[in-house]
Amino acid sequence: MKTGDQFAGDQLRLARLAHGFTLEELGLKVGMTRQYLHQLETGVKLGTSANVELLADVLGVTTYFFYQSAKLPVQPEQCHFRKQATTPVSITSQVLARGTLLDQLVERLDSALKLPPVNFPQHAIETAEDIEFAAEECRKHWNLGLSGPITNMMRVVENAGAIVGYFDGISERVDALSMDRRRPLIIRSEAKPAACRLRFDLAHECGHLVMHRGVHTGCRETEGQAHRFAGAFLLPRSAFAREFPRSRNLDWSAIFALKARWKVSARAIIRRAYDLGLITADKYRTGNIHLNKTGQSKVETLDDEIVAEQPELLDTIFRTLERGGSIALREIANGAGISDGMFEVLVGRRLPFAPIAETGNVVRLFSGIN
Repeated sequence: MKTGDQFAGDQLRLARLAHGFTLEELGLKVGMTRQYLHQLETGVKLGTSANVELLADVLGVTTYFFYQSAKLPVQPEQCHFRKQATTPVSITSQVLARGTLLDQLVERLDSALKLPPVNFPQHAIETAEDIEFAAEECRKHWNLGLSGPITNMMRVVENAGAIVGYFDGISERVDALSMDRRRPLIIRSEAKPAACRLRFDLAHECGHLVMHRGVHTGCRETEGQAHRFAGAFLLPRSAFAREFPRSRNLDWSAIFALKARWKVSARAIIRRAYDLGLITADKYRTGNIHLNKTGQSKVETLDDEIVAEQPELLDTIFRTLERGGSIALREIANGAGISDGMFEVLVGRRLPFAPIAETGNVVRLFSGIN
């Protein structure tokens, strides 16, 4: 990465947006006017050494951060938001800023360690049949078969090379999202979501990464496509059609047995049955009414019994480096201009206090387990 002697105002803006600060809010924290900060961000003025140190301290970056050449930020078409049309611009900007900085950190981690190779196949889709085919081909591509449940959806996306994280203070205001970068990023919508919802969200974002590269998403059409992919990936049509109970009325006992086996919500199960023509539109509508009337619109039966899957890749990376891997975690973060405060904002944990000596070895983290 090239660096220069001149203060880079766009780096200041990136760090400010990652924290969700307005110019006024940042000004109050550092004792500078909104106008002066705006001039710094637009390059009209250059920061003094004292001001740069103060800004770095408040924003949780190193002073070096402000003198880095700007890297390509995450673009809107690379970020697949759910409910994008109703997401406030301030939240969108904050997510894009954090995604850009997390991407830069991950790029340095990628250079230091042997992470799982990125392995998301690409499929062009136009029809529902195209989506079914894409989901089935992905299961084959990852050697998951078509006859049974996915054991661990988190490991599927992590073994395919994605980094799964959570942006505290933002994620709960948007649904799960993904960023199509050199190493894909998937951001969970909640720190501790229900297991079935998390699995469906991961499969949904997987659908975006497989079907929507370079496509602006967030509209009804693209979200519907990703939903269809998630259902098809988690509940392959042949196996699901064999197991779905056929009766005059919906057999809820059997449906919840399916939920326990496949770890997919009852609402998603009846939607899948409708998509495959196993139940009529009237029966599908009746099923949704039943779930709402029985207080299962958000929390369903068995949600407290199915254990949520946890991200493993980032924790493995951090544990390896903190034990004395090839390069100390703090050195890697600081190399990206990220210090304690920003590191915690991006990954939800603190940097170790002291750097660990380099060993010069390369550490392989990929287990290849689905």
